[in-house]
Amino acid sequence: AEYGGLVVIACIGEKEEEREGGKTMDVCVEQLITFRDNIGDNWAKVVIAYEPVWAIGTGKVATPEIAQETHSQIRSWLAANVSADVAASVRIIYGGSVNAKNCGELSKQPDIDGFLVGGASLKPEFVDIINCTRSA
Repeated sequence: AEYGGLVVIACIGEKEEEREGGKTMDVCVEQLITFRDNIGDNWAKVVIAYEPVWAIGTGKVATPEIAQETHSQIRSWLAANVSADVAASVRIIYGGSVNAKNCGELSKQPDIDGFLVGGASLKPEFVDIINCTRSA
């Protein structure tokens, strides 16, 4: 992807039992380390997608508070382990059963920079997701 000039969407996230066990950031950090060790200085072409496995296609979605907390912790980890510049500039998007009903509140969170939309992108409501920040 790097040599082809593509933007990479690096998806990270935990399983439901890992969330319930308080291991969300342990899992995410392990995944982030793998990306960091392979990306080097090319973060301008990277988007991080926090996509909890337990929310993919299940209809379950992280509350805005849970999503914001995790996004904030990811940004803090980037600042401490990559650079403050990368932490400030990298886009961290949320994926995991985003739909027209929940996108408005999710989009209001300061560390959520957009969405990775799956099944909802095939429905007419996708337009509402695209436009949700206009009314947020």
